[in-house]
Amino acid sequence: MTKLSETQTAVLIASAQRPGGIALPLPNGLAGAAAKMAVSRMIERRWLQEVEANVRRADPLWRETGDGHGTTLVVTDEGLLAIGFDPVVVKTVVVIRKHAAEAAGPKTPIQRAGTKQAHVTALMQRPEGATIAEIVVATGWQAHSTRGMISGTLKKKLGLSISVTKVRGRGSVYRIV
Repeated sequence: MTKLSETQTAVLIASAQRPGGIALPLPNGLAGAAAKMAVSRMIERRWLQEVEANVRRADPLWRETGDGHGTTLVVTDEGLLAIGFDPVVVKTVVVIRKHAAEAAGPKTPIQRAGTKQAHVTALMQRPEGATIAEIVVATGWQAHSTRGMISGTLKKKLGLSISVTKVRGRGSVYRIV
């Protein structure tokens, strides 16, 4: 087995545990010239490889290439073998973790009882619904905060269907459908 420094071992082990084998971020305390030297040696030994960073996935950047793109570092099969990991096993574990995370799906937010948010929801579930002014009085919030909570929390985060109707003498009335 190849003789590795503590830094090289730490970088490679961390990379093996990350999706896609990404080596960044580097361990605490490894920055500047020391980081550049350590990474350069690992690239020379083919333990790490510079690849184009995927902007959509928000890959961390190792360096910018000057054309609006950047590169990131990934561990290679040789790097995995250097720390005693079987590349096939590592890639299989990564795929299994990815599928398990996708199968679990996103967590659905739960509304807690006794909160102002629950009170607003109860007001809007009444047959007569609730106006912004009524919600402001009930919660003590500002009107803009109330509208933000309705559109951000109730609609987007909790996925509730909310209807708004104009009622003469009352104004806009919000109801949870």
